[in-house]
Amino acid sequence: MVLGKMFLAHGVRDVRSVVRNSASRDNIANDANSPNGHPMHVTHDPAAAATPTIDFNSFLAVDIRVGTIVDAKPFPEARKPAFRLWIDFGPVIGVRKSSAQITENHPLETLVGQQVAAVVNFPPRQIGPVISEVLTLGFPDADGKVVLVQPSKPVPNGGRLF
Repeated sequence: MVLGKMFLAHGVRDVRSVVRNSASRDNIANDANSPNGHPMHVTHDPAAAATPTIDFNSFLAVDIRVGTIVDAKPFPEARKPAFRLWIDFGPVIGVRKSSAQITENHPLETLVGQQVAAVVNFPPRQIGPVISEVLTLGFPDADGKVVLVQPSKPVPNGGRLF
């Protein structure tokens, strides 16, 4: 799961309630696969308005950590081109699996050893035959293809975004 589109679903109740109660959903795109019909992703449009304001505790509820990709494999069963990633988040969280739609900007052979950011406290999600345990984060490039969120220099695995 890549957050090239942002992350409003997947169990962040405070953010869902803010979006659900918001008068404006112009910048939210509904995803037919989202649980309970809740908004899944924010639009790729860089000119879209900001999402509704949340409080700091809502931000803190989303546990974003850094980890190192220790294995990466093709994921031919995915509906959209994707890779399966195994990401090491250090001794407390361990190695977690992710499905990531990053094939356009990140060649498979370059992924092992790269550090990435991911949400580690969303519930696991079934992506075809694979269970994705973390949401790997990214931003859309000018063509809407995912570019991974990565630290600018090496940091310890498991470090939390603040």
